[in-house]
Amino acid sequence: MLGRTASNLFWMSRYMERAENIARLTEVGHRISLTPDVGSGYREDWQSTLAAAGCLDMFLKGTSKLTADAVQKYLLFDRNNPSSVASCVEAARHNGRSVRTALTREVWEALNSTWIEFGTFKPNDLGPGRLPELLDWVRERSALFRGALIGTLLRDEGYHFCQLGTFIERSDNTARILDVKYNVLLPTNEAAGGERSIHQWETILRSVSAHRSYRYVYKDRYRPSNVADFLILRPEMPRSLRFSQDWVERSLLALSQITGGGADSLALSRETSEKLRACAIPTIFRMGLHEFLTEFLNRTAATADALAVDYHFN
Repeated sequence: MLGRTASNLFWMSRYMERAENIARLTEVGHRISLTPDVGSGYREDWQSTLAAAGCLDMFLKGTSKLTADAVQKYLLFDRNNPSSVASCVEAARHNGRSVRTALTREVWEALNSTWIEFGTFKPNDLGPGRLPELLDWVRERSALFRGALIGTLLRDEGYHFCQLGTFIERSDNTARILDVKYNVLLPTNEAAGGERSIHQWETILRSVSAHRSYRYVYKDRYRPSNVADFLILRPEMPRSLRFSQDWVERSLLALSQITGGGADSLALSRETSEKLRACAIPTIFRMGLHEFLTEFLNRTAATADALAVDYHFN
């Protein structure tokens, strides 16, 4: 497979995953902003959402004030924001069109129809009642795309590059959400077990659709150690770092067997997987959650960079 084709498939899936993640974060910001007596109003609620999305610095450099309406439009519609839903859907469709012959009809139609239909949503029409409708729609379209991809693509190189794009992006998003908990959301003068902190842990779990499964597994209130364990180390939780990293390693191994290459990216991925399998939450907390997540994000970025070199993305 040509490096350009591999790159387009990787980024097509990565951008669609990112669009869903941004929609999830926006939904959580919206939920928090509507909750009485939580936080200090829109500024902190939406600032934390921007920070988790990696968009805070860019937003603050603009001219918009930090209000709910401005942040929602920035995260959903602003084409100057490369991580907005509009930018991600357009970029995914552009990458998919470039490799149209490598996709099945079902995958292309899911991608193309998403891009077309998103154009019917207008920023000025985004009232409080229609925001949840749009966010649900983005998540549904992402699920349709993933279903078409998993259900119709051959398990060849193209499939594995798509999987890599999805799970590298997913693990990056989960790690960033957890990191924001300790660096933006939680005030330095408040105990980690306070009511405010418990509510924030719940919103983090909601952002990855894990609040119900968490209660099923732990049958307990929201405890920082359990939430961290669930989102970092549990291999059965589909948005945990461990689950995503297992898929990254699996796809890199499959690509190595098919192509005979990819040694550097596979080696980096195996190191990350071994570290996760050997870790325990008490050890991570002693090390520092922020430090652990920063190292994980750096490892993930290094794996993606090595993947691009191994398979000649440029």
